[in-house]
Amino acid sequence: MAACSPQGHPELSVPHVSVPDIRWVDWRALRAAGFKGCVFDKDNTLTEPYALGIHEPLAASMQHCMETFEGNIAVLSNSAGLQEFDPKGEEAAAMEKALGIRVVRHITKKPAGDAAALEKHFSCKAEELVMIGDRYLTDVVYGNRNGLFTVRPAPLTLEGEPSAVLFARRVEDHYMRKWAKHGIQAPKHPLVKSEEMLKSFVSEPALW
Repeated sequence: MAACSPQGHPELSVPHVSVPDIRWVDWRALRAAGFKGCVFDKDNTLTEPYALGIHEPLAASMQHCMETFEGNIAVLSNSAGLQEFDPKGEEAAAMEKALGIRVVRHITKKPAGDAAALEKHFSCKAEELVMIGDRYLTDVVYGNRNGLFTVRPAPLTLEGEPSAVLFARRVEDHYMRKWAKHGIQAPKHPLVKSEEMLKSFVSEPALW
């Protein structure tokens, strides 16, 4: 399926790191590697589908991330903050109030578009940012296309998701298994100097 192989480059759909959820991410290791900020998807990454509050078991990890990156974290949503659906930024403002995290204002839905809005928001290069999101064909493709380091947590829950999204997940999972068998890996990232460094970005929650 062409949609699952962006422009003939399936490696764009492969995350640099996969984790059960964000509690497994070692934020200090990412910061030490030179990353300056984190960009989060919302639904099924930070919150259950369409909920406003951060999923309670993730709260401590989010606080740790916020402290480690000195507040340089934000949400990049395909609804809130997107000019097409939220031209006045009202949904983005409500989300910021509920989550306590800034929402990037932008004009193009993931995976399309460049990283200009992110670079302006964070005042750094895209390659110095981490993209964290549960969807291979939106969050991961967008991040890899634009040079971000990509982290893919498993979705928090499938309950409450639209049937179209559930179908898309099945298609994504099918192709990810296929590409894994063929040894297709994520694009190289300039800040990741070794396999050992890559492994250091993941640790069991109890370890930190």
